[in-house]
Amino acid sequence: MDFGTVIIVVSLVAGLVAVLAFFGSGKAYDSIGKGSLGLDGHEQELSRGPALESAAGRAEQEAELRQMLQAKSDRRVGRGEAPLNIDSELSTLLTPSAAAPATDPALREEVRQLVVARNERRARRGQEPLDVDEEIDRQMKDLGG
Repeated sequence: MDFGTVIIVVSLVAGLVAVLAFFGSGKAYDSIGKGSLGLDGHEQELSRGPALESAAGRAEQEAELRQMLQAKSDRRVGRGEAPLNIDSELSTLLTPSAAAPATDPALREEVRQLVVARNERRARRGQEPLDVDEEIDRQMKDLGG
């Protein structure tokens, strides 16, 4: 037998063995990723802690923020800078006005430029342009402003 025939015979035998191994494995491949260490949805059943609206949730949030601010203050002291006033920083972070900052006019103008550019691209593709003001409001809401 010449070399080409040997290669073909070996390839066919290997292919046959692979097919037999695949069908002989049964449900073995179905169990991959399952079990206690797998990500098959049971992690959603685990407790995520108290709801943020509850008193326990707010206390946990305050404790975690206090720890982060203390670590930030410690790093500043390590660099030779003045330490943070943790209580004032914490009250600033926990006030509702800090969570919803006022709309920055420069940011709004930048978003307007992006929307206009997007409309120009849509027009070149033959698509209907977006309402600029509505799209700006939507983008600003998505950005949290």
